[in-house]
Amino acid sequence: MSFLRIQNISHTYFTKKSAKTALSSISLDIEEGSFISFLGPSGCGKTTLLSIISGLLNPSSGQVLVEGRPIQEAEEPLIGYMLQQDYLFPWKTIEENILLGLRILNKSNEISRKKTFRLLKEIGLEGTENQYPKQLSGGMKQRVALVRTLAADPKLLLLDEPFSALDFQTKLRLEDLVSATLKSFGKTAILVTHDIGEAIAMSDTICLFSSNPGQIYKQISVPEQLRNLTPFEARAHPEYASLFQTVWKELENLEK
Repeated sequence: MSFLRIQNISHTYFTKKSAKTALSSISLDIEEGSFISFLGPSGCGKTTLLSIISGLLNPSSGQVLVEGRPIQEAEEPLIGYMLQQDYLFPWKTIEENILLGLRILNKSNEISRKKTFRLLKEIGLEGTENQYPKQLSGGMKQRVALVRTLAADPKLLLLDEPFSALDFQTKLRLEDLVSATLKSFGKTAILVTHDIGEAIAMSDTICLFSSNPGQIYKQISVPEQLRNLTPFEARAHPEYASLFQTVWKELENLEK
């Protein structure tokens, strides 16, 4: 049984004057510990599907199962969501921000707090606990957001273009950091991105989406020799350039 099963998901947005089908007949099985990227043109429904997987949006039809159960029936939060913006509370310290989810979920205890502070140290932010978000760079704030997300120990992490607002050097560093962190914790992750290179460097499998309505056009497996490298190292591997050209041509075909 797959860890995450997306079964025949379709979704239509209705207004008073029109109806727009964003997704049509999406089915996908995702194994635990895998890293999947959703890649495709703007408006193809990638973020809509991410919202449905998270349980924030109910689909027009179909269902999402996590460990064989509908996501709405989960006894405790199973999913962490990391967005393009860090959404840290500016009036709270870094310590207060990273512990917020634990307090909301009534999981704040000595063990969980120590684990969270240890993770903050591991990603290079020890000593920032009493600072405020305005005192940190964009990349540092995204690292804080990652700690806050992982503190609640979600089984599935949803990443909606989390690096797109950062400069390229910071983006590359965070790709490595996030990839290493998720692998060390054995997390399952889904990344929504417009960046072909990012999808190749970070993923096990790339799902290419077509639009009008959004559908999975093709699944592309990333070669094992790339998956065993850090994202930064993967970008320098000969297989990376070859796969980049393959994905690029597939996306061009979608636009014709």
